[in-house]
Amino acid sequence: MSLDLARTKMLEDHLEARGISQRRLLEAFSVVPREAFVADELVALAYADTPLPIGESQTISQPYIVALSVSALELEGHERVLEVGTGCGYAAAILSRVAREVFSVERHASLAEEARDRLERLGYDNVHVRHGDGSLGWPSQAPFDAIVVAALAPRVPRALLDQLAPGGRLVLPVSTGRSRQVLKRITREADGFREETLLGVRFVPLVGEQGYSEGEHQHGGEQRRPTAGVSALIRENAEDLRGKESRALDALVERIADQRVVLLGEATHGSSEFYRVRAAITRKLIQDHGFDFVAVEADWPDAALVNDYVVGGARSSLRFTPFTRFPTWMWRNRETAEFVEWLYCHNETVVDRPKIGFHGLDLYSMFTSIAAVLAYLDRVDPALAGLARDRYAALLPWQGDPVGYARGVLIGEHSSSEDAVVSLLTELLARRIDYSQRDGSRYFDATGNARLVANAERYYRAMFQGAADSWNRRDAHMFETIEALLDFYGPEARGVIWEHNTHVGDATATEMGSRGELNVGQLCRARFDGAARIVGFGTHHGSVMAASRWDGPMREMRVRPSHPGSYEHLCHETGRPAFVLHLRDPVHGAVRDELMTPRLQRAIGAIYRPETELESHYLSANLPLEFDEYVWLDETHAVEPLPALSASARHPLATSGSAHSG
Repeated sequence: MSLDLARTKMLEDHLEARGISQRRLLEAFSVVPREAFVADELVALAYADTPLPIGESQTISQPYIVALSVSALELEGHERVLEVGTGCGYAAAILSRVAREVFSVERHASLAEEARDRLERLGYDNVHVRHGDGSLGWPSQAPFDAIVVAALAPRVPRALLDQLAPGGRLVLPVSTGRSRQVLKRITREADGFREETLLGVRFVPLVGEQGYSEGEHQHGGEQRRPTAGVSALIRENAEDLRGKESRALDALVERIADQRVVLLGEATHGSSEFYRVRAAITRKLIQDHGFDFVAVEADWPDAALVNDYVVGGARSSLRFTPFTRFPTWMWRNRETAEFVEWLYCHNETVVDRPKIGFHGLDLYSMFTSIAAVLAYLDRVDPALAGLARDRYAALLPWQGDPVGYARGVLIGEHSSSEDAVVSLLTELLARRIDYSQRDGSRYFDATGNARLVANAERYYRAMFQGAADSWNRRDAHMFETIEALLDFYGPEARGVIWEHNTHVGDATATEMGSRGELNVGQLCRARFDGAARIVGFGTHHGSVMAASRWDGPMREMRVRPSHPGSYEHLCHETGRPAFVLHLRDPVHGAVRDELMTPRLQRAIGAIYRPETELESHYLSANLPLEFDEYVWLDETHAVEPLPALSASARHPLATSGSAHSG
């Protein structure tokens, strides 16, 4: 979608359709280029109705929240406005089009400087940016006709009330004391202040003398210990998942089957039951509801070999043994092999539609993907293959050490290959009509690999810019790949996504969002306008396949019982060993209300460190906002890893029991 179309869609679907009607405000949103206020890799998402990270663990608010806050100020054009929380400067730019003068305070010096330079460069000359404590306002410029705050306050700062002119309006998010946030409007009248509540919101904390102290709000608010009453509510609403006669899985599938994308999570990368339940849900979505592909948290070229097997015929350009990179057990396990074999057999029965595909979303295979692009171009366009070798040449010496490449670029030992790898992807995309007419599937695989190389190069360089930057580039790549798959399979295509809870659960509902991290689930919800459903998974105890350090040896490890302050402990206290909890619109709304209090949630990836579990594997989350459905399996067991076989095996995950292994 072009940026112009995306901007129009934002105005019509996210602003006007939701009650924003002030003509001057809508005009401001139509002329202020939101893409100029986000990072390059997020430009395609600039007009999605979602917050996006901007650095310093801060976000640019979603367009609707900016519009609602500014609309509530009821500006006529003559006002002097104070903004608390400049961020990237986008809201200040909007305000500058509907007010006479804007004064904006930002507590992060780097953001204040960047915003000041950006606003000046873009010509917003009636905006003044200052680095300082926004909770104290800007006393030397007071009073203000309107004040808007873009961060959560524990209470209304007295300093801001004092700086409000008679008749002036203050709009800000405030904590209610139950870990909920509401947007309030406070009007200064002759006899005091009139207060109105507008709606529930979610903002990063206002840190300052009259706000939160540094780190005080990092876990999203107060943590309450689970109570028997909440567990009883869960038990009352839970749908039993045990036994062959259980209808819980069927009911779950019926609730999610009409979506464009269904995202299935996991609380660990190495628990058998998560794979098996995801496979059961996916089989029903494919068989009974016509879903077109499965995309998993695996590298594109490795999954391409599985795809070749399940659809029949070679589309990828390389032959190698897939899933041999750490953590090998994540996809080279019996549970995945059995699902792959089912998908192969199902596709054998498909005659009147394209076969169901299996694809990878991750980007750790930069050099395998380079080899795949070169192999494809050698076959279809030797001249472009030569150019590709030139453009990839600076990367190839770093095949065993991509992090070393990124470090060298950072310290200036050698130049970045970004322009070279992006230009090659552009060349491939420009030849779409010609190449895809020869063999659309092979061309699609090649562009997937070229996209991976471009995004992986950025990802490795971002590792030295902070954890949030590299995480965001990785998840943005995975989301971009999902969009490419939907485009490839057709306008009515639908897909099932398998990834960890931390990737598919909406990041805006967890402390990840307050750290400036986005994820696939958040982006899918924003882009597909209600046509995405997220299913989270959890467990209390058992065993898991994991390692104690990156690239360390795989071993079966015991999973400690869940923390008393966690959602998992609440579910364990129900006494039910397996159930589905419908969170989006439960029969008894009280369970959703009780679960809205943020609690701890466990996340175990390829690494598990039980000795530091609370610090290493728990984050604060709001379960009903993070997921639409929640699958609970009280005890889970480690996956069964498979040995790596030769690249010549017909089944890329062949086992002794595989009917079609070569």
